[in-house]
Amino acid sequence: MKPAEIRVLSDAELDDRIRTLKTEWRELRFQEAVGQLTATTRIRQIRKDIARIHTIRTERELDAATQAALGQQGITPA
Repeated sequence: MKPAEIRVLSDAELDDRIRTLKTEWRELRFQEAVGQLTATTRIRQIRKDIARIHTIRTERELDAATQAALGQQGITPA
């Protein structure tokens, strides 16, 4: 999943996507433990997708905090 695709999603959709990815990750880890895993690279992809989503959520939170701080000071963002 590309960062541009993630940025388009709403916060609720991101939460749902994280929940889905974590469920899939858990199932793949179980398959790996049992010795039935065939798609070994999928685990790495899922971990990176989860990290990307968390990064974009943090960016949004920081942007909102910056906007709020500027609003309290009476400065309009450019």
